[in-house]
Amino acid sequence: MIPYEIAEILSRPISQELLARDLTRLAYIAKDGTPRNVPIAFTWNGSEIVMCTTKNAPKLPALRANPAVALTIDTEAHPPKILLIRGRAELDVVDGIPDEYLQMNGSYQMTPEQRVEWEAEVRSLYDGMVRIVVTPTWAKLIDFETTLPSAVEELVRAREERRSA
Repeated sequence: MIPYEIAEILSRPISQELLARDLTRLAYIAKDGTPRNVPIAFTWNGSEIVMCTTKNAPKLPALRANPAVALTIDTEAHPPKILLIRGRAELDVVDGIPDEYLQMNGSYQMTPEQRVEWEAEVRSLYDGMVRIVVTPTWAKLIDFETTLPSAVEELVRAREERRSA
């Protein structure tokens, strides 16, 4: 896909709603060659998906060896709305707690006092983190109203061809 096509998909209202959610599913290939798919908090900064993890997370050696990833952000209601993104993970080791980590966890309901306690606990636990940054190289929005999975789109086209023959 070219950047313009990706930007068009990601700028759609439904995509923007999905990009404002709390969790994505990060799919990658583990060091043993088997697939993994893990839920992880994220934030969208307008051009990149940013996730944060511990410096000792098992996914990090796998992402260093093979940075190709796929992300799924979706809803639970029927019909689901699904945003599929592919890209390459860039790893950025940082001292302290990245602002994105505090931001992505800021959407949970906490009183101001709980927030202070939570942030103090986080700062006491982590001496640093790793930012996993994914710039989309491919994107597809499936809303089951204006867009469908490609296999279903193919079936719809074939049905229309049969009807018009």
